[in-house]
Amino acid sequence: MVDYSKWKDIEISDDEDDTHPNIDTPSLFRWRHQARLERMEERKREQEEHERKKAETLQKLKETEEKLAKLEREQKDSGDLTALKKVLHDLEQEEKKIQEKEEEMKKKEKLTPWNVDTIGQDGFTKTVINKRPPCKGDDNGLSDEEKEKKMKEFVKENEKKLKEFGMLRRYEDSKKFLADNPDLVCENTANYLVIWCINLEIEEKHDLMEHVAHQCICMQCILELSKQLDVDPRACVGSFFSRIQNAELEHRNSFEDELRAFKERIRKRAAEKVADALKEAEEEEKKARRGPGGLDPVEVFESLPEPLQKCFETQDHALLQETLAVMPRQEALYHMKRCVDSGLWLPDAKAKELIDEASTKVTGETPSAE
Repeated sequence: MVDYSKWKDIEISDDEDDTHPNIDTPSLFRWRHQARLERMEERKREQEEHERKKAETLQKLKETEEKLAKLEREQKDSGDLTALKKVLHDLEQEEKKIQEKEEEMKKKEKLTPWNVDTIGQDGFTKTVINKRPPCKGDDNGLSDEEKEKKMKEFVKENEKKLKEFGMLRRYEDSKKFLADNPDLVCENTANYLVIWCINLEIEEKHDLMEHVAHQCICMQCILELSKQLDVDPRACVGSFFSRIQNAELEHRNSFEDELRAFKERIRKRAAEKVADALKEAEEEEKKARRGPGGLDPVEVFESLPEPLQKCFETQDHALLQETLAVMPRQEALYHMKRCVDSGLWLPDAKAKELIDEASTKVTGETPSAE
């Protein structure tokens, strides 16, 4: 059986030899973008469901009011009036909840400071920022292969500083660190922190992963702000940290929501990578233990009838001969041919010749017991 314990603390890298352990494949450059699109799609679905429920409630409310007015004009039975008034009251309460929900959604949309559609609204800052040349880490226009090569070079030059930034916690410390190291304000830093978070989660260093994830979201917010304002990301460092330090409760809640969602995606991605590694390890182990005929001895052994399994477990040659003698000939030949091909049994030349000759007559199909 496969011993999975040795893979518990595996550190996964997509390239064993020439890729740094913290460098993932180019798919990670697309992964973060895809996650953002999924969140936007989820908000869209929530809005559509809200509008549907709102229209349905308003329609029922209108119909109920018309029925109630009609009964009052016709002076119908008071029991019907009472029931209808209760329905109307319930609908009014439902409408009130929908209005509150709508206000909450509008407020959340308006106060979400880390979305490219809201963070750069007029009034965010009165500072006029001149456009600057692209940052050193700007990868626009590069192919995935070029981005990966550039990422490797960036990490090689800056890994110590990247880890130092990832371990910071106070906003003032992060702000000063990025001011002192402006070349770190780029996409490559965000990608490095994402990959580091995945590796930490794989290593089951959950608390440290959450710590680094906080710094990763800060960097992503700075980059998104720079895209909205169309300026060098380095020019947005002060604005971002001023905003987050002086933010109202709603702004902080939005930031925490984004952080929680990010950590959840990290946990999911790490679990997928561990599962893939375990599967690959199992395949490699099966491949390594295949016999001369290309069959897996473990699978062959488990497929043998119980009497034959006992023979191989006890390694009793005499018992094996006796067991084969009482089995139907074709069935015995079928199983022994598979044992030879898997390496479970190494027959002498004469026995092997008989098995090979007989197996050509069996056509490879499993014989039925007589």
